[in-house]
Amino acid sequence: MLIAQEEDHSSISLLAEVSRTITNEDDINKVLRLVLFIMSEHMNMLRGMITILNRDTREIVINESFGLTNEEKERGRYQIGEGIIGKVVKTGKTVIVPSINNEPLFLDRTRSRSKAKKDGLCFICIPIKAGTEIIGTLSADRQLEPAPAEEHAKKTKPDKEHKDMLQHYVDQLSIIAAMISQAVRLRQLAHEESTNAHLVNKKLQKNSGTTLLKNEQDEETVAESERPANIIGNTKPMMSLFKMIEKIAKTTATTLILGESGVGKELVASAIHFKSNRSGNTFIKFNCAALPENIVESELFGHEKGAFTGASATRQGRFELAHTGTIFLDEVGELSLPIQAKLLRIIQEKEFERVGGSKTIKVDVRVIAATNRNLEELIREGLFREDLYYRLNIFPITVPPLRERKTDILLLADYFVEKYNAANQKGIRRISTTAIDMLMRYHWPGNVRELQNCMERAVILSEDNVIHGYHLPPTLQTAESSGTPYTGSLQQKLDAIEKEMIMEALKRTQGNMSRAAIQLGLSDRIMGLRIKKFDINYKNFRP
Repeated sequence: MLIAQEEDHSSISLLAEVSRTITNEDDINKVLRLVLFIMSEHMNMLRGMITILNRDTREIVINESFGLTNEEKERGRYQIGEGIIGKVVKTGKTVIVPSINNEPLFLDRTRSRSKAKKDGLCFICIPIKAGTEIIGTLSADRQLEPAPAEEHAKKTKPDKEHKDMLQHYVDQLSIIAAMISQAVRLRQLAHEESTNAHLVNKKLQKNSGTTLLKNEQDEETVAESERPANIIGNTKPMMSLFKMIEKIAKTTATTLILGESGVGKELVASAIHFKSNRSGNTFIKFNCAALPENIVESELFGHEKGAFTGASATRQGRFELAHTGTIFLDEVGELSLPIQAKLLRIIQEKEFERVGGSKTIKVDVRVIAATNRNLEELIREGLFREDLYYRLNIFPITVPPLRERKTDILLLADYFVEKYNAANQKGIRRISTTAIDMLMRYHWPGNVRELQNCMERAVILSEDNVIHGYHLPPTLQTAESSGTPYTGSLQQKLDAIEKEMIMEALKRTQGNMSRAAIQLGLSDRIMGLRIKKFDINYKNFRP
């Protein structure tokens, strides 16, 4: 009885420490490393591994480990179904190996276990799941105490003790695997993105016959002073963008910002201005597609009194107002050819005349333009001046679409949740796992602007301070966007929603079925039937 109490106390201490680590640490890799270290202290674990599945290459690799050298860790690569780890990923079922000496499926690919140390060494491998998808494994090996010689002959008591001990470890590892699943999901996405970038680069090298030299430290890290305060992002494409902004900002060169609609071209223009020597002067923004042609000309260059009907007074244009500062011309590809000619002159000569005027006005303005259209195609169609294109294209900069910076999605989502919490007096505390998966799998044709609108809608719809999958727009809930082929009936879809709501209620009540039933408006009997129907273990939600 005393031993059981000590084991329970140790389990509570272990899980509490893991929970604090996950809550208090932001760095995903550090979280996973610390979790393995905590396990080694509390469970007398000799070695531990967290593997992740790359869904593109179908390869399983060791992401973080304890008790392995870097060389041993690098050797730990498996295909689905290969060895114990591959089998767990394939089946989604826990595998317990009481003695690795007697298990032919145990490959020991890391070669970290000598023959002399394999006796009495058990190995436990637990699947890490995101919803129903297997994203990796959590495994550990531990030296079990050998049974006394006199008890060996009986083969009853030691076997039962070993089984109870192994089950105790399995229970602990299963809970920890569930706790770290979200961190492993994020690491999986980052690993897949890194692998894809490496393959593309390798292909480019092969095709061009050249070697691309990189400074990995420069590529992966950006000094805090180089990070624009108004842009969120940690992926490699964003690091490259930040470095480009830093270089451009120090010059007075005309800049052309390219990118799809909704990627944040205005934010990039703002960052360039406020990092430049003109940051203390005016920053004027103008959307070239927002107004009719005759009004655009007046807005940009101003007009004299009486220049046209309704011109009752002389008015300064945007270029005059931006003198000694910066003007940002969004959607520059929408300008008409006559206005393009005037724009070319002001970029080259720094002078213009107001509409209806003859006086030449000189200005000192830095021009930053942006477009989501292909200007080279417009030139071929005769809709854009070639000479203007080359004047604007002195320093082009491309903003990556959201689908190319997947691991930034959660950072942006959290930012928008906080923003709309404050705007709508809401108290959203987290985004459910189902909703996170939907956000990650969607292709985001509308980029950051679409994500912003989605999160605003979700914050407004939420009634329990959690954003669920059913709070997101229907476009994110289609088979194509969620990666879930439509094979089920309406009842199956309703069951999925019902199961998610029950699990969320159990999370809020820390596994208290009665309180969860009250929150959901169910009787204890119906709640029990639903728990049994969906095979939910309410004990997993207890602290």
